[in-house]
Amino acid sequence: MLHINDLTYRIGGRVLFDRATAAISGGERVGLVGRNGAGKTTLLRLIAGELAPDGGDVRVTGRTRVGRVRQEAPGGPESLIDWVLATDVERTRLLEAADTAHEPAHIAEIHERLSAIEAHAAPAKAARILAGLGFDERAQARPCGELSGGWRMRVALAALLYAEPDLLLLDEPTNHLDLEATLWLESYLKGYPGTVFLVSHDRDLLNRAVNKILHLEDRRLTLYSGNYDRFERTRREHLARQADLHAKQLAERRRIQAFVDRFRAKASKARMAQSRLKMLERMEPIAGAAEERTVHFEFPKPEPLSPPLIRLEDAAAGYDVDEPVLADLNLRLDMDDRVALLGANGNGKSTLVKLLSGRLKPLQGKIVKSSKLVTGYFAQDQADELDLGASPLKHMARLMPMATETKLRAQLGRFGFGADKAEVAVGQLSGGEKARLLFALMSREAPQILFLDEPTNHLDIDSREALVHALNAFDGAVVLVTHDPHLVELVADRLWLVADGRAEPYEGDLDDYRRLLLERRRDQRNREAERSPGAAESKTASRKDERRAKAEARQAIAPLKKAARAAEERLERLHGEIDEIERQMADPSLYDGNPQRLTDLQIRHAELKDAVEKAEDAWLEAQHRIEAQTAARGR
Repeated sequence: MLHINDLTYRIGGRVLFDRATAAISGGERVGLVGRNGAGKTTLLRLIAGELAPDGGDVRVTGRTRVGRVRQEAPGGPESLIDWVLATDVERTRLLEAADTAHEPAHIAEIHERLSAIEAHAAPAKAARILAGLGFDERAQARPCGELSGGWRMRVALAALLYAEPDLLLLDEPTNHLDLEATLWLESYLKGYPGTVFLVSHDRDLLNRAVNKILHLEDRRLTLYSGNYDRFERTRREHLARQADLHAKQLAERRRIQAFVDRFRAKASKARMAQSRLKMLERMEPIAGAAEERTVHFEFPKPEPLSPPLIRLEDAAAGYDVDEPVLADLNLRLDMDDRVALLGANGNGKSTLVKLLSGRLKPLQGKIVKSSKLVTGYFAQDQADELDLGASPLKHMARLMPMATETKLRAQLGRFGFGADKAEVAVGQLSGGEKARLLFALMSREAPQILFLDEPTNHLDIDSREALVHALNAFDGAVVLVTHDPHLVELVADRLWLVADGRAEPYEGDLDDYRRLLLERRRDQRNREAERSPGAAESKTASRKDERRAKAEARQAIAPLKKAARAAEERLERLHGEIDEIERQMADPSLYDGNPQRLTDLQIRHAELKDAVEKAEDAWLEAQHRIEAQTAARGR
């Protein structure tokens, strides 16, 4: 479906792609990954035809419809659902024609086409997608112009998903979504009927929603089978092999060069030395494994304080005393707490963080804090308040006027700002670098609590992992608001659910919360179905249809589950045999005996590794198909 052939592209003299090549088959779900600034968004624009390559080509076969989120967010008087429906140009045109047509034959032709494109089901389909992205029935009727920028981008995403292009291009689709909408999108993409090409730094999305990873590195593209974890493991093994081969070749070159240096001057050995010198010249160099640029964060160690750090007693929070956003708040934070806030956008998570961090005063009740408490607050919109003309060093100096330059640079260095970046104007920093600067600024006084409101939006995967390590090493408390499930699962050990004007501890983990959301969606669909015309009359028939559909689904999935179990059993046998061979190869006596025995074991070990990879592919494929069918039934 998609062919990238010898692609070359430059921006301002900088080469982003140098004879890059990849081929994507129809129906694949591909995650495009790479460092910030490597050119991922540029590749999407090349595929969409918005840019022209300097060399090679990017081809989409046949009449493939390519879809990408519109750059302009909807903002007029139209309702959300009307705007989404209007993006189906053919349906809109046919409905307008049906209102003005007079010829019976023409009217029949119009209605035949409307039936063929299932125009009658379009409003329900659009409503389901909008609901999944966080818009309830009431919100769907609101004018687009009333929404903020982030919510408008959700509507633009809904319109793209509603259009169901053959090739769906998504660039960081979760940036404007809360955790609930992110989990819905993850499920939706697993069952998407077309091809998905996704740029994301969300590790969970790349693990659950794609079956191929396209890696952009060093201006080239490499396609890997499986999800992100599989890609990372495969790539680590490849780099280790490459480093080993490189080391062996260097040793061989040194050995040959030593022979040449020793015998070149001796007449009897000169010919042999010359021969080895030519051998050295012909030896194709094996590149060493590219040295990874490591990202490291480190939050300062806070002074310990007696618990509790903060306690809320019958508190209410909001912006109007007559209409509090949250009420009856009875919560506490201690030094060792790691809390993630759950709940849809608009339920009051950011309001709660502002209350706890001292940016809002309680409307009623009280908030008790330790007198020595220092808090650090991070919000993504703080990046808009940075002085674009000032350097990170200057920002830090403004906030710490009595500190020495050494101390200022040390704090910036904790977040990756070395001498080369500390004096660069903020306007020249990437989004991820601005986020790291905000981390450095908010933690300058060694706070006992870090309040982080969407900290990962502009961080690449490596920076997100560095943040995970830094938070887990931090000796104080952490309160997280994030749409990144990976961050929640690896950092938080307590969850608070913010919903229905309350904030309370949630007894369960993120998987339990996923199940809760699925149950709520299912209940909502059932209620909508019961309210629909003719629901009572068709209830009995619907139940029969439902039982029959479930039976058919079980029958369809049964062979897939059987294949998955068979692959699991095969993997278990293969790993057992590999363990036995590795045990034999670890025996020192093996290397004193028959060398053929060692060779046979090494060959068999390689064969088993290859068999394991194929068995894993079979298992992954079966699991993806099971998940796709399950998701399709759930939508």
